[in-house]
Amino acid sequence: MTLKMKLEAVTRFPAGIVRSMLVLCIAACSISAQQAAQQFVITPDIRASLDHVSADSMRGHLSFIASDALEGRNTPSRGLDIAAEYVAAQFRRAGLDPAGDDGYFQTANFLLAETPMEAFELKLKGGTDTMSVARNQVSFNIDKELNLTAASIFKIDYADATTLAALLPEQVEGKVVITEIPDSRRAEQSRRLEMFRAREEFLNKMTALKARLVVSIDRVSTAGRGPGEGRLIDPDNRRAFVQQASTPVLTVHDPRVVKAYDLMKPGPSVAELWLRLPAQIEKPIKLRNVIGLLRGSDPALKDTYVLLTAHYDHIGIRQGMEGDNIFNGANDDGSGTVSVIELASGLARLKQRPKRSIVFMTFFGEEKGLLGSRYYGRHPVFPIDKTVADINLEQVGRTDSSEGPQIANATLTGFDYSDIGAILQAAGKAIGITVYKHEQNSDSFFGRSDNQALADQGVPAHTLCTAFVYPDYHEVGDHWEKIDYANMEKVDRMVGLGLIMIANNPEAPKWNEANPKAGRYVKAWNDHHGN
Repeated sequence: MTLKMKLEAVTRFPAGIVRSMLVLCIAACSISAQQAAQQFVITPDIRASLDHVSADSMRGHLSFIASDALEGRNTPSRGLDIAAEYVAAQFRRAGLDPAGDDGYFQTANFLLAETPMEAFELKLKGGTDTMSVARNQVSFNIDKELNLTAASIFKIDYADATTLAALLPEQVEGKVVITEIPDSRRAEQSRRLEMFRAREEFLNKMTALKARLVVSIDRVSTAGRGPGEGRLIDPDNRRAFVQQASTPVLTVHDPRVVKAYDLMKPGPSVAELWLRLPAQIEKPIKLRNVIGLLRGSDPALKDTYVLLTAHYDHIGIRQGMEGDNIFNGANDDGSGTVSVIELASGLARLKQRPKRSIVFMTFFGEEKGLLGSRYYGRHPVFPIDKTVADINLEQVGRTDSSEGPQIANATLTGFDYSDIGAILQAAGKAIGITVYKHEQNSDSFFGRSDNQALADQGVPAHTLCTAFVYPDYHEVGDHWEKIDYANMEKVDRMVGLGLIMIANNPEAPKWNEANPKAGRYVKAWNDHHGN
C-alpha cells in the first residue's frame, strides 16, 4: 500500500486518531530511510572514490585559498574573485558539468554603496590654529551625507559614568561630542562583549542627548580605514541601512587631534569642527556562487538533487590594524570550501554514478548575512521541489575546540530536525567518525550558516562541523597550518558516504514532523510540493 493509500484509509477515523496515525506513518517512513542507510553496502567502487579524498590534497588547496595573496576573501574583493576562479578550475578538473549562467558561475548583480572620499573634509579649529585631518586618518561607518560648519565641541570623559549620567540635553544637543572610546578589537576576547555593550550604552545616551556627532580619538594607530569596505545592497531585497546607534560616530587617528583632546577640559570647548561628508554613491558589482553538477544515473532520480555546500568568503583585511591584518579564514570556511572541492574530485571518479544528481556549490557573502545562499534560494538553478537535501560544511578543519579536542567527531546543526542526522550517523559508523547531537549548540546554531537559506525553502538542510567554537575564530590567527588535515580527510570521507547514501536511496530525507522546531520547514516543504 502506498503512502497516499494509507492516508486515504485513515480519513475514515476521527481527527485525533488520524493525526496520531499520520505521525506514526511518517515515522515509519523515516525509520525505513534510516534502515536503508544502516544496510548500505560500500562497494569497491565507492571505497575507491572515498579513498581519493586526501589530506595532502586539501592541504595544498587550503594553503592557497587561505593565503595572504587572497587577502581574506572579503565580499566583494579581488581575493574573493580569485577564490571563485580557483574553485571553478577544480570543478572543471574533476569533470563536473558547469551549472551556472556563466560556466560554473551563478552571477548575482548587487550594488556597492561607497563614500567618495575625494570630497571628504574634516577640520578642527581652536583659537588661531586649524587642523585639517587627512582622509587616511579617519574611520567611520556613516551612510548619509553630513555637513557641519563651526559646530561646537563638548568633551566627555568616556569612563566618567557619574558625569555622563548627569548630563542633560540642553548641554549637548546639536553639538559634536569628542571622547575616547576604547577599541574592543584590541582587547582580550573575554572582554569584548562587555566593551561592546558599554559602547552601545554610551552611544544610546548620546542619541538621547541629541548629540550631532561623536568624534572618538585613537591614540594607538595613526592610520584609519576611511569609510570601510562599503555597503552591499541586494536589489532583490533592498532595505535601509540601520546603524547601531542613531548618533553617527567618526574615529580620528591624528596625533595632533589627540594632543588637542588631552588639553581640553571636560565640558564645552572653544574649539569648533567643520565636516564635509558626501552621500554614498552606488555602483553595480557582480558576485558569484560557484556550481558544478555530477549528473545522476537513474532515469527518474537523476532529475532530483543532493547539495553539498560551503561558503568561500571570509572577512578580509582590517585597515589600520597594526601587524598582521589579514583574516585568512582557513577554518571558516576555507576548510568547508576545500572539502567541497575534494569530495567533488573523489565522487566524480565513481564508475557507477549515484542515482540522484549531486550538486557541489560554494557561496559568496555568508559573512555578510548569508547573501549567496539567500540569492540561490530566490534564484535556484535546480528546482527547489526536486532538491532533496543540503549538507553544508562549516569549520570542519580545526579539532582544537574550546570544549576540548574533537578527534573523529562531527556534529550537525538541527540534528533531529530531519532524517539527515541519522543518515550521517550511519555513514560515520562505517568510516569511524562519531556523528552526534551537541545538546547546547545543535539547535541554537541552526540559523547561523548557509543551510538556513535552503531550509527556509523547505529543503532538509543542515550544517556539519567539527568545532562550533575554537581559538582564532574570526581572528587573524585562523591559518591553514592549524588545520588537522588527517581528521578532516576522515570526516570528509564520512560526508561523501552520506551523500552517496542519500543519492542512492529512492526515499528522500524528510523533516521530522514530530519536532516542533522543524514546523516552519515542514510547512515550506509542503508549500513547494503542493501539499
